[in-house]
Amino acid sequence: MALNYNLAKVYALSDNDPEFVMQIISLFVTEVPQDMEQIKAGIKVKDYKLAYSYAHKIKPTLDLLGMNQAFEEILLVEAWTKNEGKRREINDTFDSIEDQVEKAIKEIKKDFDI
Repeated sequence: MALNYNLAKVYALSDNDPEFVMQIISLFVTEVPQDMEQIKAGIKVKDYKLAYSYAHKIKPTLDLLGMNQAFEEILLVEAWTKNEGKRREINDTFDSIEDQVEKAIKEIKKDFDI
């Protein structure tokens, strides 16, 4: 049973199309970790535009996969970039998102034998 993600929105959006669901989770597993690295790099060097663009890119995916806490936290990252905050203000939030994404990916890989 999925603990770190919820595919209810994906199934609803796809009219229960298993191929579509597999496309969504495959994209999540392959692209989101790379996007997270870009956010991390943007935070590290205070490249607010870089961090914002990738945070904005993964935001709908987090919502679609029912990762509510990570979704709320990515909104905080977006707000941080707009306010051009200090790194220490966002590090814990980013670490939390990263942890949730890693757990969801691990669980998806196990659940879908990817």
